[in-house]
Amino acid sequence: MFHKAILFSLGIFALTGCDAQKKAKTDSKNSEMTSHTTSNVQKNGIIYLDEGENKFLKEYQMNITFKGISEDSRCPEGVNCIWAGAALAQVEVMGISTRPVLLNLASMDFPNRNYHQSADFNGYTITLQEVNPYPKSGGTTELNGKYKIGVSIKKAGASSDTTRK
Repeated sequence: MFHKAILFSLGIFALTGCDAQKKAKTDSKNSEMTSHTTSNVQKNGIIYLDEGENKFLKEYQMNITFKGISEDSRCPEGVNCIWAGAALAQVEVMGISTRPVLLNLASMDFPNRNYHQSADFNGYTITLQEVNPYPKSGGTTELNGKYKIGVSIKKAGASSDTTRK
């Protein structure tokens, strides 16, 4: 009889511990979700994203993720270059009823290399406006993971200064 009471109390104790762990996990998941879907940092219609950051843009009904910079051939500060160069940002966009699409947006239009500053997605034109920081003379490898971009999103067909893909 004594053994049954001990086993019963250990079972109750184990189940109570499991329930506490589940509550802690769901609380941490909820806090992670809210940190990634906080209000957009917008200045002058430009949405800023850090490398690896994901945002849901409610007004456009789309999710946007800055995956990283695949190429940064911009002329470093303090160096004289023949060509200004371009930074190529990989931006993944997904509408609420579409599959994800990876857009390669360049800091400048250069059709000969298939670089476009803008691309159309789901009725909107997404344009890369800024890429920071600017490379230093030491190279771009130390900038990996530290990039920040600014994109603008406009209804497709609205007049703009940039070329469309």
